[in-house]
Amino acid sequence: MKLMGKKALVTGAARGIGRGCALELARAGADVAVNDFGRKDSAEATVAEIRALGRQAALVEGDVFNRASCEQVVAAALGALGRIDIFISNPAFSRRAAFLEFDPETFDKVLKGTLFGGFHMSQLVARHMVERGGGGKIVFISSVHARIPFARSAAYNAGKCGLNGMALTVAAELIKHRINVNVIEPGWIDTPGEHETFGDAFIRKQSPALPWGRLGTPEDIGKAAAFLCSNDADYITGTTLVVDGGFTLRAALEGVTV
Repeated sequence: MKLMGKKALVTGAARGIGRGCALELARAGADVAVNDFGRKDSAEATVAEIRALGRQAALVEGDVFNRASCEQVVAAALGALGRIDIFISNPAFSRRAAFLEFDPETFDKVLKGTLFGGFHMSQLVARHMVERGGGGKIVFISSVHARIPFARSAAYNAGKCGLNGMALTVAAELIKHRINVNVIEPGWIDTPGEHETFGDAFIRKQSPALPWGRLGTPEDIGKAAAFLCSNDADYITGTTLVVDGGFTLRAALEGVTV
């Protein structure tokens, strides 16, 4: 129970990676404010699971792509938990399309969801952490899209690259406040969103061919987040942790040379 007594806020926690992070933080002892927007039933289910683990949990609905809503989310989390020691930034919106046909408004929306939401929420939470003193932990959920230029993903690739750069800058600026800021880059993770994008049959076919023989799980990412938010990671800040089961090593494993 390395996070016993800690108070955490997780965005996008109704399902997928956000839910995995919220549950693993709770299993490590943290009380959790669960944020999501438009998925109230799923978010309430996450809250119920956290409470079943014996931890406090609160649902703080809100659109983290909107600054005013972000302010309300942070205020609600503070009202429910009293403080925020841990923040997991997991806003996401992704649409795939060929570059030449990519809709400009959709491009803007993907960037807004991937990058801007991370900025607004982390700034508000960091201000709280600095004001109350005592340090804190911030983890940005990025993606291997930041290092692999997947086709048909220009907006999402750009957003995750930007997120990584922003996170490292934030880490440097918050060192003096003893706030650890790190990034997790998940590989291909078995989430509802992936099934909606690719379909169940395609995922079943591709999963055994991956280097680790399976897709990652939200719990894999959650466990990494719990580690980075624990005292075991006190001397780790400004780093990027790839959690992908060797996904980024596929070219090497297949003997591809350039």
